[in-house]
Parts: sequence; structure tokens; C-alpha cells
Amino acid sequence: MRLNSLTRDIQFIQLILPKNETDITGINIDSRQVKKGDMFIAMRGTQVDGHKYIATAEEQGAAAIVCETLPEHINPEVAYLKVADSQAVAGKLATTFYGDPTQKLKLVGVTGTNGKTTIATLLYELFREMGHKCGLLSTVCNYIDGTPYPSTHTTPDVVSLNALLGKMADEGCEYAFMEVSSHSLAQERVGGLRFAGGIFTNLTRDHIDYHNTMEEYLRCKKSFFDKLPSDAFAITNIDDKNGPVMVQNTRADIKKYSARTMGDYKGRILETHLDGMLLEFNRIEFTTQLTGRFNVSNLLAIFAAAVELGKEPQEVLRILSTLKPVSGRFETLHSKDGYSAIVDYAHTPDAVKNVLSTVNEVLRGRGNIITVVGAGGNRDKGKRPLMAVEAVRASSRVIITSDNPRFEEPQDIINDMLAGLDDEQRKKVISIIDRKEAIRTACALAQKGDVVVVAGKGHEDYQEIKGVKHHFDDKEVIREIFNN
Repeated sequence: MRLNSLTRDIQFIQLILPKNETDITGINIDSRQVKKGDMFIAMRGTQVDGHKYIATAEEQGAAAIVCETLPEHINPEVAYLKVADSQAVAGKLATTFYGDPTQKLKLVGVTGTNGKTTIATLLYELFREMGHKCGLLSTVCNYIDGTPYPSTHTTPDVVSLNALLGKMADEGCEYAFMEVSSHSLAQERVGGLRFAGGIFTNLTRDHIDYHNTMEEYLRCKKSFFDKLPSDAFAITNIDDKNGPVMVQNTRADIKKYSARTMGDYKGRILETHLDGMLLEFNRIEFTTQLTGRFNVSNLLAIFAAAVELGKEPQEVLRILSTLKPVSGRFETLHSKDGYSAIVDYAHTPDAVKNVLSTVNEVLRGRGNIITVVGAGGNRDKGKRPLMAVEAVRASSRVIITSDNPRFEEPQDIINDMLAGLDDEQRKKVISIIDRKEAIRTACALAQKGDVVVVAGKGHEDYQEIKGVKHHFDDKEVIREIFNN
């Protein structure tokens, strides 16, 4: 693509062009990935300043550099585009380079603290069952009409994101469903994309290590709805106190869903079990293989989005009743000894509370809950004691263990969690650093009718320790215990 075509909508502070016209063959924000003819966008990240690697990008054949500060040495064969904010223009450049894919398909974004993966994934599966080619961008995996593309972040970097969307459009996808993280909004990774609709799930404590305050975390989430176009829809959860706040300045068509009060999309539980529920949505009864009040909200959001995209309500609910839970999201396994295990990605205080309250609702005192829980290293330390408190309040026994300790000492993380408990609460708690041994101990304690809840890692098949990812899968461990 010609440089002048690629940059037609970009405002520059300074533009330095070589004598010959410049063709751009790729875009990169990582200097190590730059190939001959690529544009390198130097961005100031939270850990690394891309401006330090301009020379590296040039050595690898970059044809153009986008930056906020020009390098001391100007290469006469390279184009330099000085801008006020590299991060702010990266999205538009990537969108233009990949053919403005969101003009060719309907993109729906899901944002909030919990529920994003379940909603985005089940929307993708629902629309594929309805015969549409679809794309999915999620924490677990990215898909283009059934073909998997590994996922490393909730929302990919701005270039990878547009490359995936461009491939979706090229392969004839009509819809794409994506999780929109607060990090991606703060870093403008979704800049330049056009959304057909947005969904808000809920807002509880998470990522305070990055955003510093809950107010800033909320502001990032709200900015997504503020930027939706007038012909888009904005679906919000009015059971969450932040639901109305999210859409108060949006131009999009507002639709509300609720499992407690009146809304455009209203739902209630008629029956509940560990392996599913009987529900009523907008006066239509249906069964689902998902469990829990939090999943009623997730399913309402899916139902609302599908109807807003033009689908018949009864057909939507018929197909939803056939869909299975997303990997590692309240995934139930049954032992031959008569107790069950639930694996869930719950890694915030609210998520732990939701999962355990669901199990308590089903058991109604007819069995014990033994919870295995940890907290991630090098992340928000303030939520650690809160997670421990929620686990102890709703469980018969709690085993505090390692999650992904990253570069912290596991015992230090466990101590932070224990600090939230009083002497009486600590009587319920065992701490075991080795996660596999913690799960084994929980299963050894379980009797017929009990439930072991293993929280925190869900779909993840690794444990990150000192910068190294070691294979570890909660479900594999549990199945091994069950089989032996």
C-alpha cells in the first residue's frame, strides 16, 4: 500500500519523506518482527519505549517510522512521520492497512470485569449454529470460522487485532464477537474499529495494579460506549449499579437486561442444578447447560445481542439450550465416588463469590464445599485478602495455594490472602503451595455429595513461575485423581 494512501487520515507534526515513493508491505509495533518494507510504529508502553528500537527497525528494513520524537540520525531512504501520540494513531493505521475490515462485517464487543469470555464465545457458537461465518477474539482462543488462532491476551495488540479482523473479512465472515479489555481501551487497541454493538456485563475490583483506581477502571470501560456510533446498540446490565453509568453518554440505541427487575430483556430461574437450569426469558421457557445466577445475566446478554442483530427470540433460545459451558467456566466434573469438582476461572473477589453462591444454592446444605483458590503474582495485591474472605465465607474448607506466582514468592502471596482472615476464619483454612497437592488434598477431603471448587485458572493449561510457563491444567489433575 502506498504510504500516502495509508496515512491519508493521520495528522502529523512533521513529515520527512525520501525521494522515491514509499510502499508499505506490513505494519509492526515490535521491532523484532519488522521486515523489509514495513512501517514501524514506535509507542511508549508501560514497560518499554518503542522509540529505543527505531534503529533496530531501520536495520531490519523498515520503510517508514511513526514516532513522537524523531531519531538523531535520519535515514534518507526511510519516511518519518512525527505525531503527537503514536498509540492514538496506531489503530487507524492498522485498520486502513488491513482494508477497514469492520466495514465489511458486524463486530460486537463485550466489556466488563466478569462474563466476557462466556458471552463472546457463546455468541460465536450461536451464530455459527445459525449458519453464519463468524470470528471470535477471546481470552481462551481466537477463531476464524472454526479455525483456531492462539490467544495471548484478552484483546490482541492493535496490529494483530486488525490482521485477524482483516482475515475474517477476507474469508467471508459476517459477524465477529470480541472481548474488549480495559487495558485495550486505555491503550487504544480498538481505535479505528467500527462496532455494530457493545455489551456491558458488570464492574467489580480488578486490574487496580494497572488503573490505580476504580474510577479510572470505570472510565476506561465507559469510553467504549461513549464512542459507539448512533446506529449501533448498547446492551447494559442494570442489575449492576454501573450499568446505567456505562451508557449515559452513548449515542447508541440503549437496551437493558436484568435478572432482578424490569428491562428490555428479563430473565428468571425456575430450576437450578449443577449441570444446568430451567429459565424463563421474556416469558419463554428453555433449558440451559450453564449454571448460576451470573450465567443468567450472561445468557440474557447473549439473547439480547442476538435479537438486536435480527434473530428470532425462540430460535435463539432453542439453540442456546444446546450449547455447553465455555472451557474453564463453571465446568463440572463428576467422580465415581459421588462428589463433584467445578473448575472456574474466578480470579476476582466477585467472581469467587458468584461461583460459590451458585454451588450453595444448588446444594442447599446437603453437602460441603471445599474450595481451592490462589491469587496471581505481580498483579493487584489489594484483591488477595478479599478473595480469601469470600472463599471462607461460602465454603466448609478452603485450601489456599499458588495460582500463577510469576516473579513473586508463592508463600508471600498466600500470606497476603491469609492477612484478610481473622483467627476463627483461619481454622477453616489450609495453605499448600503446590497446586497439584492442594487439589489432591481437597479431593481427599471430599465425601459423597460434596463439591470441590478449583478457582482461578479455568481454561489455562500452564502455571507461570519466574518467567517460565510450566504445563499445568486443573482439569487434567482432577481427571487423573478421579481415574485413580
